[in-house]
Formats: sequence, C-alpha cells, structure tokens
Amino acid sequence: MLRLSGLKLPLDHPAEAISAAICARLGISPDALLSHEIVKRGNDARRKNAILLIYTVDVALTEEAEVLARLAGDHEVRARPDTDYRFVTHAPDGGSAMRPVVVGAGPCGLFAGLILAQMGFRPIILDRGKPVRERTKDTWGLWRRGELNPDSNVQFGEGGAGTFSDGKLYCRVKDPRFLGRKVLEEFVAAGAPADILTQAHPHIGTFRLVTMVEAMRRQIEALGGEYRWQTRVDELELTRQDDGSQRLCGLHLHDGGFIEADHVVLAVGHSARPTFEMLHARGVHIEAKPFSIGVRIEHPQSWVDRARFGNCAGHPDLGAAAYSLAHHCANDRTVYSFCMCPGGRVVAATSEEGRVVTNGMSQYSRAEFNANSGLVVGIDPARDYPDGPLAGIDLQRHWESLAYVAGGSSYCAPAQTVGDFLAGRPSTALGQVEPSYKPGVTPTDLARCLPSFVIEAIREAIPVFGRQIARYDHPDVVMTGVETRTSSPIRITRGKDFQSLNVAGLYPAGEGAGYAGGILSAAIDGIKVAEAMALDIVG
Repeated sequence: MLRLSGLKLPLDHPAEAISAAICARLGISPDALLSHEIVKRGNDARRKNAILLIYTVDVALTEEAEVLARLAGDHEVRARPDTDYRFVTHAPDGGSAMRPVVVGAGPCGLFAGLILAQMGFRPIILDRGKPVRERTKDTWGLWRRGELNPDSNVQFGEGGAGTFSDGKLYCRVKDPRFLGRKVLEEFVAAGAPADILTQAHPHIGTFRLVTMVEAMRRQIEALGGEYRWQTRVDELELTRQDDGSQRLCGLHLHDGGFIEADHVVLAVGHSARPTFEMLHARGVHIEAKPFSIGVRIEHPQSWVDRARFGNCAGHPDLGAAAYSLAHHCANDRTVYSFCMCPGGRVVAATSEEGRVVTNGMSQYSRAEFNANSGLVVGIDPARDYPDGPLAGIDLQRHWESLAYVAGGSSYCAPAQTVGDFLAGRPSTALGQVEPSYKPGVTPTDLARCLPSFVIEAIREAIPVFGRQIARYDHPDVVMTGVETRTSSPIRITRGKDFQSLNVAGLYPAGEGAGYAGGILSAAIDGIKVAEAMALDIVG
C-alpha cells in the first residue's frame, strides 16, 4: 500500500469525494484504486470562510510501483510505513533474579510497567498515591472543600498529572518507530474511542482516562505485575563497584520497608520534590533545566470558536476551537500559550500545603463554557535560578506560596481581569467571564505573586494576541494564578543506555526526569526505558 498525505477537501464534502481526490492527486483512473483507509484527519482553518479538512490516507492500487516511481520526488506520496510494534526481547524462562521496579504510575510508569509485563518481566509498580477512583475523591475534596491530601491529588496517584488534564495525545517528539501508535492502540484496547487513531490532535479527557488506566492496570496484573499503593521511596540503597562506580541495589520505603532491586524505572512526575531532594542528597546526577511560569487565561469558548472558525463555528467536524500563540517581548522574554484546553476548566493542582497552583482540564466532549490556556513566560537556570540543581524548585515554591496568600490563604486562587491587569490596578470584582477554578478565586493584583519581568512580558503580549484572536484582550477576560508546573525544573541526567550517569540500574524517565512533556511523550519514553532495561536484564 501507499501512504498519501496532505489531501485537502472542503469541510462539507461528500464521502465519495475522498476516492475522487485520491485518484486526481495520484493521476490514476478510478479502476486503479482498490481501497483506501483514513490514517489521520485534521483541518486547516487559516481561511475562516474556506476551512479545509486535511487527510492522510493509505491506498491500495493496481499499479503501486508505477505510481511510486512516477511520483518519486513527491514527499507526500510514499510506501506505507510499518507501524507494528515488536518487542525487543522477552524475559528468560523462570524470570529474572530480581523483579524490575517502576516508581510512579503516571503515563510513563504505566507504559514502562505495561511493556515490561508484556515481555514477561512481572514488574512491581510503586506509587505514593492511591488507585485512580480513590484519588479522584481526594482531588474533588480540594476542589469542593479546600481540603488537600499531599499524597493523593492532581499530581500524585494512579494515572499521574495527565489524568486531570485535557488528555492530549499528540506531541512533537521524533518517533521513527511509531511508538506513539503503540500507545494509542493500547489506549483504544483499554476503552478509548477508536477515533483517537485518526484524529490529527486526539484527546481523551479526564473521565475516560480514569476507566482506561484501571483497564491497563488489570492487564498488567493479569500478566504477573504487582501494584503497591501509598508507597513512597524515601532512600536508595547503593553499592560501590570494583571500578568505583555506584550501582543501585534496593529501595527504602517510607514505612521502613525495603525492596531489593537492581533495575528501577524512576517515573515520579514533575512534582515529586522530596524525591528530587533525596536524589540530590545521595549524589545522583541532577541538573537544573528551563521551564515556564505564568497564569491561566479564560475566554468563553464561543468567542474562540468564532475567532478561529468564523461562520463555521459549531460545525461537528471541527469541534471546540483551540489556539497556539507566542510573542517575543522587548525584555527578551517569550510569552506563549501552554496546554490549551478547549471547553474545559481551570483546576487546583497543588501538591503541597500552603501553596496554590493552577492547571487546565477538560472532558472528551470539551463542552464546558470556557476555554482556558496557560499564558506563560519561559525562564532558565543561568538567568533566573542559578543557585544549584534544585533552585528551580525553590523558585516555584516561592511564587506558589505568595499565590496562596494572595488568594486568601484558603486554596482559593488569585484572579484579575485583563482590563485591570493591563491598566496596572488590582481587580476588586470580575466581569462577564466567570472563572471556572474551584474552590474559588479572589480578585486581586497578580503582580503580588509573579516576578515583575513575567508581568511586564504578559502585559506586552496580550494586546498582540488580541490582534490575532478577536476578543482575546477583552477587558472582562479573567486570568488566574499561578501556573508554575509547566514542566520539571530539573533533569535527572541519563546516558545512551537510559541509566543515570552515575548510578547504574537507575533509569530516570518521563516528565519528572526532564525527558518528556505531556501524556504521549511520557508514555513513549516509558516504552523506550522499559526496552533498554529489559535488554540489560537479559544481557
């Protein structure tokens, strides 16, 4: 079969138009087209009055070799790639001497555990939080009653931070082995809608993710894997080898327990601050990395739909509109939209007492009233937190604590209208855009809980974005602070073998280790790390 990409058709085209477009694009007669299958479908909305659907299709032809030769210089026509996943190895008969351990049950840990289980290695999976349904109850406790459980919340527990998000399943990482396809296929097998396999920008939403991670847990357990909940790793047991290097030989747990282990995937997520501090104290190689801080900004979804899709807003083939924005400012800072959630809500995402953190979330339907997005400013260690590998964590905690105070010291979040923000005055009331953050917001001045250079940069960027998306800078648009957990502030550096640079047997992975950003890239990294570990185990 051949793969044809970039096939453009009008928004309301009839079904048979796809076959006709394929024939016209390839210069073949209808009789030469045996069949076709849609691989991806997206849209091009740059011209609001002439929105196009963009297809990638696999086609079977009577004369595929002739077409490939004739269109050899056309980068949109190629042989269909082999996207099947193949295991790199399998566990030896009788199993390995010690079972591999996965620390963290977020997307990265979930897929590391799944791949290890599918290869026969019977992993032990540890998480400081709770199973996803118990965790959901604890998370709603913060949102509804302002009651935080530091070990069971948006950040910690089965499914990781991605469970309470928009559930985006696309990323920009290079994926020559089509591991992303393996991830999507496993999600569909676990109950995700099949259309995530063909959408250009697939997403799932929180409620569906809950049932999916439960189904994947059951598969891992059926293959011999084991979960241990409310289990935190507090210390590493290391041994000095003959060449002077260190090797992992076990994990000390918070309850005094010990697990003998010489192959451990560390997939703890970007908010596992005590773990990062422990690793640094034990001498594991860690370095500070860039991340971003800012606010969540909310607009009525109908405004965004109209701005992006014009008269086509509400069309069932388009869904809720999203956007992506960036502006480089006069103060040499870059402001950009982050983790845009169409038809969603802003959620309380702190994992530490006395701090306020925001994030965005939406369901599969994306049917809630507001759109929200992070509006953040990039920062980096050399310029903004040069005092060691953990200085970024200190910076996060500082501004999160000030946000807690600015919100009233009750887990309510500080909020400000765009009109007041641009005018440099505190908000005392909000306008027609109703904030979605729970347990609630306190109108105030966001300058109380963000660095001055962030405030300056966002003030410059908002009017620029308003010229790109109508009503983006409407005075009643509301901003809620603070967004500080855009990515991990550290990188647990690893080598080409995926192991820590200076602790053999420790496999830093996923977003917390600084090697992913979002559900799909974290899951892909989990697969790669599991494969590297399995190959090392079998020798």
